[in-house]
Amino acid sequence: MKNYFQFKELGTSYKTEFTAGLTTFLAMAYILFVNPATLGDAGMDEGAVFVATALAAAVGSLIMGLLAKYPVVLAPGMGLNAFFAYSVVLGSGIPWETALAGVLASGLIFIVLTLTGIREKIINAIPSNLKMAVGAGIGLFIAFIGLTNAGIVVDDEATLVALGAITSPNVLLAIFGLAISVILLTKGIKAGIFYGMIVTAIVGMFFGLVPVPQGINDIVGSVPSIAPTFGQAFMHFGDIFTIEMLVVILTFLFVDFFDTAGTLMAVASQAGLVKDNKLPRAGKALFADSAATVVGATVGTSTTTSFVESTAGVGVGGRTGFTAIVASGFFVLALFFSPLLGIVTSAVTAPALIIVGVMMANQLKNVEWDQFEIAVPAFFTVLMMPLTNSIATGIAVGFIFYPITMIVKGRAKEINPIMYGLFVIFVLYFIFLN
Repeated sequence: MKNYFQFKELGTSYKTEFTAGLTTFLAMAYILFVNPATLGDAGMDEGAVFVATALAAAVGSLIMGLLAKYPVVLAPGMGLNAFFAYSVVLGSGIPWETALAGVLASGLIFIVLTLTGIREKIINAIPSNLKMAVGAGIGLFIAFIGLTNAGIVVDDEATLVALGAITSPNVLLAIFGLAISVILLTKGIKAGIFYGMIVTAIVGMFFGLVPVPQGINDIVGSVPSIAPTFGQAFMHFGDIFTIEMLVVILTFLFVDFFDTAGTLMAVASQAGLVKDNKLPRAGKALFADSAATVVGATVGTSTTTSFVESTAGVGVGGRTGFTAIVASGFFVLALFFSPLLGIVTSAVTAPALIIVGVMMANQLKNVEWDQFEIAVPAFFTVLMMPLTNSIATGIAVGFIFYPITMIVKGRAKEINPIMYGLFVIFVLYFIFLN
């Protein structure tokens, strides 16, 4: 095992890798509760989604560790789960079973792109400014969902949105949770989001806002049935062949594609694994990510992707795939803690959504705002996601404006032909959507 993962060459040990795996797991354990709550809003069984989340994370991380040998842990991604629930299912009225089939299709396409090497061409086709805008826009979208779930922002007939009743107990609990999580993360505590949820839940119990466990059975229990979601993606695969679902699949694929590439580079760079500005075994890492998405869709969850929280494990010394394998084991153990879903209310999970949004919004700094032809499509990409409650719409509007502003500016030669194809697809998307 030591030779396979090159412990000696990378200066690590079993103890260090175990600590790194546990650290990464704790840093991203919030997804076990936030994902079921998010997909539950789309009508999915929360118990089944909890199991699917843990299984997708466990299998995906195991493949990443054994095949790519990277200390990168996977799980259903934030942003894509929100897109799945609030844009595709609730916004467009697409059944969640069909949406799962779309996730499955995107995973299969991702595998083909990885095995054929086409991924490089696609990465180069999308301008970096739009990649950054998409990531930041998703961050604002997630934060907005968190604010509304917490009751901090509410619907208003006169102004569309307004400040909620911030003196109500549940809203105050969410605000408290947000403050605690922010303080922990500011202090450099990597698992601040997870610990913040624990503290918030305990305070909520003290004030009677969160159910108090009455015994061990309210904490540890049997694994919920996965029957409500298992295999639904395959059963409804024939429903994805529409223009609307094509855009949905492209969005799943696009966001996962670049989110994965960025996360892998960030984690590998921090671990000192990048050689000559290239990522060794990049194809295997991307295959692990796409295979995890297929597994996740099969068992019943939205797109599974590499988590940037993996840097928490790298920060304590994780350097090999054994870190990911250890985290995988903890996700398997987590299967027996499903009763805690009853304790994790929206007031407890909302701060996690808001903080993840903050983290994703940092990509705004990489957009070239001083160039108007770039600023316009980037701005509309970011703005339209929260305002239309749709990640796909934000991407579509930005990708339509990009070739227009670039051509008018006289920079048509800089536009990759693939962008013109996407321009046509997104124009058709709005036509057929109406």
